[in-house]
Amino acid sequence: MTTLMLTEDETMLRDAARGFLDGAAPVRNLRENRDQGRAFDTGLWKEMAQMGWAGVLVSEDNGGSDMGHRAAGILAEEMGQTLVASPFISSAVIAATALRNAASDRLAGIADGSLLYALAVDEGAKHGPAKTAMSAEKSGNAFRLSGRKTFVADGASADRVLVLARTAGSAGETEGLTLFDLDASRAGISRSAKNTVDSRDFAQIDFDGVEATGDDVVGEVDGGHAAIARALNAGQAALSAELTGLSAGAFAMTAGYLKERRQFDRIIGTFQALQHRAAHMWSEIEVTASAIANAGRVLDEKPDESELAVSIAKARATKTAKLVVSEGVQMHGGIGMTDEFDMGFYMKRARVGAEWLGDYGYHAARVARARGF
Repeated sequence: MTTLMLTEDETMLRDAARGFLDGAAPVRNLRENRDQGRAFDTGLWKEMAQMGWAGVLVSEDNGGSDMGHRAAGILAEEMGQTLVASPFISSAVIAATALRNAASDRLAGIADGSLLYALAVDEGAKHGPAKTAMSAEKSGNAFRLSGRKTFVADGASADRVLVLARTAGSAGETEGLTLFDLDASRAGISRSAKNTVDSRDFAQIDFDGVEATGDDVVGEVDGGHAAIARALNAGQAALSAELTGLSAGAFAMTAGYLKERRQFDRIIGTFQALQHRAAHMWSEIEVTASAIANAGRVLDEKPDESELAVSIAKARATKTAKLVVSEGVQMHGGIGMTDEFDMGFYMKRARVGAEWLGDYGYHAARVARARGF
C-alpha cells in the first residue's frame, strides 16, 4: 500500500527548503525578475543547485542525490508557495527523467545546475504530444528538422533542447515520433521569447533544416513517444505540486488578510460566510495535496503505471488553484486586482500553470480513459 506520509529525509528536505526560500526567494523576487527583464535569478538557481535540488532525480553516479519524484514534488510545492522562477521543472525534473536511462554524460551538468534544458513538444494552443507534425526527414545518416514549437518553458534561456519530431506517420499518431537532444545554439535554431502573464520564460522555437545525427536521438528512432512519456508524467506531477504550493501560498495570504481587515467595525474574518469560503479552500488544498503525494509515490514505485495518478493530481491542482486565487482576489477586494499587490501574481501563475503540460480537460480525459469511459 502506498504511504502518503513523509519520510524523515523528506521532512528534513521540506523544512530546509521552506527555511531557505522564505528568506532567499520571497514573492517580490518575481516582481524584480519581471522589472529587470530576466527569466530567473541565476544566483538563486546556483544556490539551489548547490543544495542538491537540481540533482534530485539524477543518480549519485552522475553527481545527483537521487531522492525521487516525491522529493521533487516537495521542492516544487515549496517553490510554488513563493512563486519561485527557476528552470527546476524543465531541467531537474523533465530532462533528468528523459535522460536518466540514456547513458547521457549531460546528467552531471543537470545535477550541478550548469546545464539548462527546455522541452519543445507542443505546436498548437493546447498540449498534445501525439499531434506533433514537425518533420525530421532522413538525410543520409542524419536527420533534418523543420518546424515550429510553441509555449516552450525556459526556451529562451536553455542551453539544450529536447525536441519531439516526426520521423514517420502523421500528426495524431503516437508511432513515428523521435526525441532529439540538441544544442540550443545549433545552426538553424532560432528562439523568440514570448510574453506571458506570469512573467516567466516561455519561447517559440523555430527549426529550419536543423541537422541531427543518431547521437542526438534519445531512446529509439520512431520510439520518441515512449522516450518522453515518463518524463512528461514527471513534469506534470512536479507542476501539480507547484500549483498546490501556489494555492497554499495564496490561501495563507488571504487568511492573513481576513484576520486584519476591518469592515463595519468588525474583522471581516468573523463573518460566517467568509469563514465557510475559507474552510472550503483549505479543504480542497488538503485533498489535492494528498493527490500530489500519491502521484509522487507512484512515480517512484510504479512509474509505468503512473499516468492515472499524475492526471488526477494535475486536474485537481489546476481546479484548486483556480478556486483559491479567484477567491483570494475577491476577498482582497479592489487591492486584489492591482499590480502593486502580490495576489495578482498568484492568479497569473495559476493561469499559465493550468495550460502548461495539459489543461484540466486534457487530464480529465486521460483519467476517463484510464477508468474505461
